[in-house]
Amino acid sequence: MRRRTWMLRAGFAVAVLAAWRWAPAQQPAAGGYVLGPEEGEVLRRPNGRVIVKVDPRRGAKGMALGTQDLIVGAGIGVHRHEGADEVLRIEQGHGRAVLGDRRVEVGPGTTVFVPRGTWHGVENTGEALHLVWVVTPPGLEGFFRAIGAAPGEPLKQLTPARMAEIGRQHGTTFQGP
Repeated sequence: MRRRTWMLRAGFAVAVLAAWRWAPAQQPAAGGYVLGPEEGEVLRRPNGRVIVKVDPRRGAKGMALGTQDLIVGAGIGVHRHEGADEVLRIEQGHGRAVLGDRRVEVGPGTTVFVPRGTWHGVENTGEALHLVWVVTPPGLEGFFRAIGAAPGEPLKQLTPARMAEIGRQHGTTFQGP
Protein backbone atom coordinates (compact mmCIF):
# COMPACT_ATOMS: atom_id res chain seq x y z
CA MET A 1 0.00 0.00 0.00
CA ARG A 2 2.83 2.40 0.83
CA ARG A 3 4.43 1.79 -2.53
CA ARG A 4 1.15 2.46 -4.33
CA THR A 5 0.63 5.71 -2.37
CA TRP A 6 4.19 6.78 -3.16
CA MET A 7 3.67 5.99 -6.86
CA LEU A 8 0.39 7.94 -6.93
CA ARG A 9 2.05 10.93 -5.30
CA ALA A 10 5.02 10.71 -7.66
CA GLY A 11 2.66 10.43 -10.63
CA PHE A 12 0.70 13.45 -9.41
CA ALA A 13 3.91 15.45 -8.95
CA VAL A 14 5.03 14.57 -12.47
CA ALA A 15 1.61 15.56 -13.87
CA VAL A 16 1.70 18.89 -12.03
CA LEU A 17 5.24 19.61 -13.22
CA ALA A 18 4.31 18.70 -16.79
CA ALA A 19 1.22 20.94 -16.67
CA TRP A 20 3.30 23.80 -15.25
CA ARG A 21 6.07 23.22 -17.78
CA TRP A 22 3.70 23.42 -20.74
CA ALA A 23 1.32 26.13 -19.48
CA PRO A 24 1.23 28.88 -22.17
CA ALA A 25 1.84 31.72 -19.70
CA GLN A 26 4.86 29.98 -18.15
CA GLN A 27 6.55 28.14 -21.01
CA PRO A 28 9.10 30.14 -22.97
CA ALA A 29 8.14 29.69 -26.59
CA ALA A 30 11.38 29.00 -28.46
CA GLY A 31 9.37 28.36 -31.63
CA GLY A 32 7.09 31.36 -31.17
CA TYR A 33 3.35 31.49 -30.58
CA VAL A 34 0.20 33.18 -31.83
CA LEU A 35 -2.21 35.13 -29.63
CA GLY A 36 -5.61 36.46 -30.57
CA PRO A 37 -6.71 40.05 -29.83
CA GLU A 38 -7.98 39.25 -26.32
CA GLU A 39 -5.30 36.70 -25.39
CA GLY A 40 -2.34 37.34 -23.11
CA GLU A 41 -1.98 38.48 -19.51
CA VAL A 42 -4.88 40.87 -18.85
CA LEU A 43 -4.28 43.58 -16.27
CA ARG A 44 -7.07 45.98 -15.35
CA ARG A 45 -6.56 49.61 -14.30
CA PRO A 46 -9.03 52.35 -13.35
CA ASN A 47 -8.19 54.08 -16.66
CA GLY A 48 -8.54 50.96 -18.84
CA ARG A 49 -6.61 47.75 -19.31
CA VAL A 50 -3.31 46.36 -20.51
CA ILE A 51 -2.71 42.97 -22.12
CA VAL A 52 0.89 41.77 -21.93
CA LYS A 53 1.47 39.60 -24.99
CA VAL A 54 5.25 39.20 -25.35
CA ASP A 55 7.81 39.32 -22.56
CA PRO A 56 10.63 37.31 -20.99
CA ARG A 57 8.15 35.04 -19.19
CA ARG A 58 6.96 33.91 -22.62
CA GLY A 59 10.39 33.55 -24.19
CA ALA A 60 11.23 37.05 -25.51
CA LYS A 61 14.54 37.93 -23.92
CA GLY A 62 15.07 41.39 -25.42
CA MET A 63 11.64 43.00 -25.63
CA ALA A 64 8.12 43.26 -24.28
CA LEU A 65 4.94 44.03 -26.21
CA GLY A 66 1.35 44.55 -25.25
CA THR A 67 -1.82 46.46 -25.90
CA GLN A 68 -3.39 49.20 -23.84
CA ASP A 69 -6.99 50.39 -23.84
CA LEU A 70 -7.66 53.81 -22.38
CA ILE A 71 -11.25 54.72 -21.50
CA VAL A 72 -12.81 57.99 -22.64
CA GLY A 73 -10.91 60.88 -21.06
CA ALA A 74 -8.02 58.72 -19.79
CA GLY A 75 -4.47 59.22 -20.97
CA ILE A 76 -0.93 58.16 -20.18
CA GLY A 77 0.80 60.62 -17.86
CA VAL A 78 4.05 62.18 -18.99
CA HIS A 79 6.97 59.96 -17.98
CA ARG A 80 10.29 58.61 -19.21
CA HIS A 81 12.15 55.31 -19.21
CA GLU A 82 15.84 55.79 -18.49
CA GLY A 83 16.90 52.40 -19.82
CA ALA A 84 14.37 51.50 -22.52
CA ASP A 85 13.29 52.61 -25.97
CA GLU A 86 9.54 52.48 -26.60
CA VAL A 87 7.25 52.42 -29.61
CA LEU A 88 3.56 53.29 -29.41
CA ARG A 89 1.22 52.51 -32.31
CA ILE A 90 -2.30 53.93 -32.19
CA GLU A 91 -4.80 51.36 -33.44
CA GLN A 92 -8.12 53.05 -32.57
CA GLY A 93 -9.15 56.47 -31.36
CA HIS A 94 -7.55 59.88 -31.52
CA GLY A 95 -5.43 61.78 -29.08
CA ARG A 96 -2.29 63.80 -28.68
CA ALA A 97 1.17 62.31 -28.22
CA VAL A 98 3.52 64.20 -25.94
CA LEU A 99 7.12 63.76 -27.05
CA GLY A 100 9.60 66.00 -25.29
CA ASP A 101 8.22 69.52 -25.66
CA ARG A 102 6.05 68.62 -28.70
CA ARG A 103 2.37 67.71 -28.78
CA VAL A 104 1.30 65.92 -31.97
CA GLU A 105 -2.18 64.78 -32.99
CA VAL A 106 -2.34 60.98 -33.36
CA GLY A 107 -4.91 58.58 -34.73
CA PRO A 108 -5.19 55.07 -36.17
CA GLY A 109 -1.97 54.02 -37.86
CA THR A 110 0.23 56.59 -36.10
CA THR A 111 3.55 55.28 -34.75
CA VAL A 112 5.45 57.14 -32.04
CA PHE A 113 9.10 56.23 -31.40
CA VAL A 114 10.32 57.24 -27.93
CA PRO A 115 14.10 57.03 -27.37
CA ARG A 116 15.16 56.13 -23.83
CA GLY A 117 15.20 59.09 -21.47
CA THR A 118 12.62 61.09 -23.48
CA TRP A 119 9.59 62.52 -21.70
CA HIS A 120 6.42 61.21 -23.34
CA GLY A 121 2.74 60.50 -22.76
CA VAL A 122 -0.63 60.37 -24.46
CA GLU A 123 -3.38 62.93 -23.97
CA ASN A 124 -6.87 61.68 -24.66
CA THR A 125 -8.97 64.09 -26.70
CA GLY A 126 -12.30 62.67 -25.65
CA GLU A 127 -12.55 59.18 -27.08
CA ALA A 128 -11.36 55.72 -26.09
CA LEU A 129 -7.91 54.80 -27.37
CA HIS A 130 -6.42 51.42 -28.22
CA LEU A 131 -2.68 51.24 -28.74
CA VAL A 132 0.15 48.75 -29.02
CA TRP A 133 3.34 49.32 -27.03
CA VAL A 134 6.78 47.77 -27.45
CA VAL A 135 9.76 48.30 -25.16
CA THR A 136 13.33 47.14 -25.43
CA PRO A 137 14.79 45.96 -23.21
CA PRO A 138 11.75 44.60 -21.38
CA GLY A 139 10.63 45.95 -18.02
CA LEU A 140 7.48 47.97 -18.65
CA GLU A 141 5.40 44.80 -18.26
CA GLY A 142 6.64 44.52 -14.66
CA PHE A 143 5.40 48.04 -13.98
CA PHE A 144 1.98 47.14 -15.38
CA ARG A 145 1.88 44.01 -13.21
CA ALA A 146 2.68 46.09 -10.13
CA ILE A 147 -0.07 48.66 -10.76
CA GLY A 148 -2.68 46.44 -12.44
CA ALA A 149 -5.14 43.85 -11.22
CA ALA A 150 -5.94 40.52 -12.80
CA PRO A 151 -9.56 39.89 -13.80
CA GLY A 152 -11.58 39.15 -10.66
CA GLU A 153 -9.19 41.03 -8.37
CA PRO A 154 -10.12 44.45 -6.97
CA LEU A 155 -8.65 47.41 -8.83
CA LYS A 156 -5.64 49.04 -7.18
CA GLN A 157 -6.23 52.64 -6.16
CA LEU A 158 -2.73 54.12 -6.01
CA THR A 159 -1.70 57.56 -4.82
CA PRO A 160 0.59 59.59 -7.06
CA ALA A 161 3.40 59.02 -4.54
CA ARG A 162 2.90 55.24 -4.66
CA MET A 163 2.77 55.30 -8.48
CA ALA A 164 6.03 57.26 -8.52
CA GLU A 165 7.64 54.74 -6.16
CA ILE A 166 6.51 51.77 -8.28
CA GLY A 167 7.68 53.60 -11.39
CA ARG A 168 11.15 54.11 -9.93
CA GLN A 169 11.34 50.39 -9.11
CA HIS A 170 10.72 49.68 -12.80
CA GLY A 171 12.93 52.35 -14.39
CA THR A 172 10.13 54.86 -15.01
CA THR A 173 10.08 58.46 -13.79
CA PHE A 174 6.85 60.48 -13.85
CA GLN A 175 6.85 64.20 -14.50
CA GLY A 176 5.75 66.20 -11.45
CA PRO A 177 2.30 67.79 -11.20
